[in-house]
Amino acid sequence: MRLVACFLSLLALCPAAECGHVLVWFTEASHWINLKVVMDTLMDRGHNVTVLMPSASLFMGAKDSDRFTCQHFNVSVSAQDMNDHIDNLTRFMMYEIDELNLLQVHVKFYQLFSIDQDICLAYCDGVLKSPGLMEELQRGGYDVMLADPIFSCSEIVAELLNIPLVYTLRFSIAHTVERMCGQIPAPPSYVPGAMSKLTDNMSFNERIFSALFYLSQDAFARILWRKFDNYYTEYLGRPSSYCDMMGKADIWLIRTYWDFEYPRPFLPNFKYVGGIHCIPAEPLPKDMEEFVQSSGDDGIVVFSLGSMVNSITKERSNTIASALAQIPQKVLWRYAGEKPDTLGANTRIYDWIPQNDLLGHPKTKAFITHGGTNGIYEAIYHGVPMVGIPLFLDQPDNMAHMKAKGAAVVMDFKKMTTRDLADGLNAVIKDPSYKENAMHLSRIHHDRPMKPLDEALFWIEFVMRNKGAKHLRVEAHNLTWYQYHCLDVFAFLITIVTVVFYIFFEACRRIIIRCCFRSKRKSKKE
Repeated sequence: MRLVACFLSLLALCPAAECGHVLVWFTEASHWINLKVVMDTLMDRGHNVTVLMPSASLFMGAKDSDRFTCQHFNVSVSAQDMNDHIDNLTRFMMYEIDELNLLQVHVKFYQLFSIDQDICLAYCDGVLKSPGLMEELQRGGYDVMLADPIFSCSEIVAELLNIPLVYTLRFSIAHTVERMCGQIPAPPSYVPGAMSKLTDNMSFNERIFSALFYLSQDAFARILWRKFDNYYTEYLGRPSSYCDMMGKADIWLIRTYWDFEYPRPFLPNFKYVGGIHCIPAEPLPKDMEEFVQSSGDDGIVVFSLGSMVNSITKERSNTIASALAQIPQKVLWRYAGEKPDTLGANTRIYDWIPQNDLLGHPKTKAFITHGGTNGIYEAIYHGVPMVGIPLFLDQPDNMAHMKAKGAAVVMDFKKMTTRDLADGLNAVIKDPSYKENAMHLSRIHHDRPMKPLDEALFWIEFVMRNKGAKHLRVEAHNLTWYQYHCLDVFAFLITIVTVVFYIFFEACRRIIIRCCFRSKRKSKKE
């Protein structure tokens, strides 16, 4: 009877009509962390989840496949190749970029992104050019594909399998993918492009920079996308566009929210679900809790530069350690590098820390962060003010948002001194406005119709129930660029106005000439 009751309860939780088969396109790093949260909850609700698992991966491993089904495929790149590429990108962004001029920076970026594209296409080959795998996927009866577009080809697989596609992403540079492929409006006058470090309140000079930033990144994207355009055209045997294929996505789950974003227009198939990975804090390990409690009324500071940065130079680590030694708070520092010589008695170094649980601890006074989106959202969730030390990619822009909202101070990693970091920490901890602003963002985050994870799941299940969500896609997808901007309409109206003015001018000219001619004839007769 217990087994029967359990079975009936399971049926009640997820009726047969609503339980579906979800195919997940692989991804890496923090993108995988966010995707895995969604996958786990989908499985908790009774859905079957299948993940395309590559033979070479940095973050996706056997331990992650305990619950979901894996469809393995081979790729021509190794995990070491990917790791080397990430190391090169990190080193360039952290140490080399300031030594190059603007042209050299763009050339280097193009080289790095070209390598990234080659890696993506190797993964595409592993799936698309494996007839056995594609046949098995065709027989899978999937209801939806879930993907983060940081790795390409999910759109072409969804097209071949004839299933709806749901994207989950944080951003693209200058929102090129969202604007050009998803057709979301983004006026450069008050919607700052991602990674521009601008706010929505721009001066005239900033609006000039914003417009040029959009134009340059759009041109850069079109150049980079040619490789994918050619790949898709060759594979499908018909002229195909990477951006047009991406534009067929039914739902775009954007991993930010209005606690982080500036107000802006959005479309009905764009859903803002920032903080889907955030959960209440759990108890700390015993030894860590004892260290936290030993801080007394001064409290603690949590410090992490993210999972991609395991070590920094000796000089920088000593500068940071010296600053931490000057504050009365106890510090828990996630750091895998060599122990700094100036490490204070109030600071403990850990290879790993339960970051969310520490940020949710009542004794936490501040969070020193590199500015990754996941860490920022955990700080917002728990209402913790931040000291930002951004390193690369979206991190400077993320911290610019938090600074503009009054919840953080920002440091320059390469230029900050011991005094700068100590003063920044003291300002965030002692000035109550930072805590008040962080709590304000936290209230905004929590005060919403449903939790972000629940909203993400609702729209994924909505797509499964309705076999897609094409009714939410705007007609802009079917317009040319000149139709979208009504340039053909303006040209027509200008032509009409020009013709009317010409006719009016010509009529007036003829009347004037005729009157003058008559006047001359009359004067001659007189």
